[in-house]
Amino acid sequence: MNLLDIILLAIALAMDCFAVSIASGVILSKQMSIMSKDGLGIVLRMAFLFGLFQGMMPLIGWLATSHFSEQLEAVDHWIAFALLAFIGGKMIREAFEPEEEKQFNPRRLRIQFILAVATSIDALAIGISFACMGYRSFSKLSVPLVIIGAVSFLFSILGTQLGSRFGKAIARRLRPELLGGIILIVIGIKILISHLLGIG
Repeated sequence: MNLLDIILLAIALAMDCFAVSIASGVILSKQMSIMSKDGLGIVLRMAFLFGLFQGMMPLIGWLATSHFSEQLEAVDHWIAFALLAFIGGKMIREAFEPEEEKQFNPRRLRIQFILAVATSIDALAIGISFACMGYRSFSKLSVPLVIIGAVSFLFSILGTQLGSRFGKAIARRLRPELLGGIILIVIGIKILISHLLGIG
């Protein structure tokens, strides 16, 4: 793969992070200003986790290719779907609860961690394909991994900023948690269908 191919691949992988970050930004806009010190810290931590896991998952897929590739490919899309559907369903349920009873909070490290894992599981297959394309050493693989992680990091920041900027207007028209939950479930369904149909 040449550099342009890797960048395009990284952008494609970052789209789920981007969509989830927009939804998170909408919800965060109700709670705080993301331009505050605390807000920036939360945004950067989320973006770091998204970038880290997007960069790590291809490495895990690459390392596991010789031993576990078939097992990983058989279940990775189900794991991603289950995680995203669980969180999305929780968000949709909480959208109809009184404000003081809501528990979903994209500021929480645990929630950010689950989202980072769920949106990056798709990248496992990329690591397997890297092994098939002749990436035999970690030194050769390191450049694609860094690019994938960096692009996801940047797209996550951009998505959160966009969600926060337009979040207040969105919140006046509908429940942000409802929108976020729907987005997560749609992403999960997309991942599941693309793998089941062999187009992912």
